[in-house]
Amino acid sequence: MKNKGCLSAATLGIGLVAILVILALWGVPTYNNFVKQDENVSTKWSNVETVYQKRANLIPNLENTVKSYSQFEQETLTKVIEARSKATSINLDPSNMTEQDMARFQAAQGELTGALSRLMAVVEQYPNLKADQQYMNFQREYTAIENSIRAETVNFNQAVDEYNNTVRKVPNNILANFTNFTVKPKFKAEAGAERAPEVFTN
Repeated sequence: MKNKGCLSAATLGIGLVAILVILALWGVPTYNNFVKQDENVSTKWSNVETVYQKRANLIPNLENTVKSYSQFEQETLTKVIEARSKATSINLDPSNMTEQDMARFQAAQGELTGALSRLMAVVEQYPNLKADQQYMNFQREYTAIENSIRAETVNFNQAVDEYNNTVRKVPNNILANFTNFTVKPKFKAEAGAERAPEVFTN
């Protein structure tokens, strides 16, 4: 009986070791894959922030150009400046952002997009400003940046899709929950997002 007891304990010990080895062989590479994809999302988010910041950096030059035309509607320019201030005040951490954070970020950036679109529509009423070289340079840069924003947000969403699919699948979700790798929010498509930015030209 004593030998049987020792044998059972030894068998149990071997079984536990085998389970631990299996868990390690699966868990370590799975965890490392979580880290890799999480870092990829962070990188793509940095690219998104960079192109949005480039757009914000255009505003001071635009402001100086428009201000030189004394008859221009100052209220329209003021709204652009205020929207820029709001948009640049929101900074998100991709490692723990929520759906609400993303919605807040998109709303602020969308407000700036709308303000810029209204300003460019008003500029149509000012032929001299419309033909100003500085303003024309702004238009070109703005169009390029808007296209970059669309491309980078698509890249970000693709990275988030890959990450979310990985951490939600069974049995990965067990390890993901235990190690705090949670689902990340994506950019939501906005009405007209599939169209190129409308830029008025001569």
